[in-house]
Amino acid sequence: MDKVVLAYSGGLDTTYCAIYLNKIKNLEVHSLTVNTGGFSEEEIKNIEARAKTLGVASFKCVDVTKEYYDSCIKYLIYGNVLKNATYPLSVSAERMVQAIAVAKHAKEIGANYVAHGSTGAGNDQVRFDMVFESMLPGVEILTPIRDMRLSREQEIDFLKEHGVEMNFTKAQYSINKGLWGTSVGGKETLTSNGYLPEEAWPTQVTATGIRNLELAFEKGELVSVDGKKFSHPVQAIQYLQSIAQPFGVGRDIHVGDTIIGIKGRVGFEAAAPIIIIKAHHLLEKHTLTKWQLYWKDQLSSWYGNWLHEGQMLDPTMRNIEKFLADSQVTVSGKVFVTLQPYRYTITGIESSHDLMSNKFGSYGEMNKGWSGDDVKGFAKIFGNQSAIYHKVNEESK
Repeated sequence: MDKVVLAYSGGLDTTYCAIYLNKIKNLEVHSLTVNTGGFSEEEIKNIEARAKTLGVASFKCVDVTKEYYDSCIKYLIYGNVLKNATYPLSVSAERMVQAIAVAKHAKEIGANYVAHGSTGAGNDQVRFDMVFESMLPGVEILTPIRDMRLSREQEIDFLKEHGVEMNFTKAQYSINKGLWGTSVGGKETLTSNGYLPEEAWPTQVTATGIRNLELAFEKGELVSVDGKKFSHPVQAIQYLQSIAQPFGVGRDIHVGDTIIGIKGRVGFEAAAPIIIIKAHHLLEKHTLTKWQLYWKDQLSSWYGNWLHEGQMLDPTMRNIEKFLADSQVTVSGKVFVTLQPYRYTITGIESSHDLMSNKFGSYGEMNKGWSGDDVKGFAKIFGNQSAIYHKVNEESK
């Protein structure tokens, strides 16, 4: 039998794919679950047990959480990337790393086919396909749900016919959890004016009062929280998430343009990502020059959009990552954050690289680096072209 590697989550769509590819297409199904920080050990065990009841030839789970950070999240932090000034690309980034892991596994076992359970209505189908096309030339991509345009009811009927027993009750909200945030989809996100009710958010607000935090960055990476140091930034992100999420911060609804040309809405909760990006951005405002910040904004926006569009393997992305990494040499210091239920405040920073140094003057108060005559001459030269323009055109009236 020919081998097929199936990107397997254990949900309805990938369960259908596992049975269909084996029973109907007569393929040897090798299921792969890719953990990007969203699955607990117990959840992985349950997914494995479910896969084995489907008769798959093999099940494997790979934890790529650290690779996810090193190859992707790190640069989203360096670039302060928020899609449409709102969304930290929680799912967009995650899918790319998962697709790459599936492609690598397909190579390792010499698979003839690779499969995923995406429908024809979203972004993920494009992201998976583009990675597979780049990394697995000659390997055919199978997408039963998309190709046959199956409804949920058709999938359930098929599985029942093949003796598959699982909870077919559709959850009211679709949840996707990973290291860089949790997405939430439901009836309210299908319209333009609905907002998710409190019970829809995966993490309920249980924290009260005020909590002050101290975040320490070294060359753009979060290394400690409240003096607690971590061996890898993934651990720092997870620790900050455990503190901040119960305050209900980092919740929002993103409205964006999909790869396939339609607009869509999705709710998300991402306390740690939002706080880290905002804290990092403030630290950069103090430690980078005006033109460093300007060019970072241009390249970071393009980088985030291109990643969202499924173009993580474009070599241009590696070029921009080098620029972003180089820009972080002086982005070290402490950032102070105050948490309260449903809100947070970034209150200030401390850094030996702070360019807002009183050794050179205090804005609006006193200067120490120039005289009044220096400013008069500078203003005259700096505005010379504009002055010439107006004189010439006034004379021509």
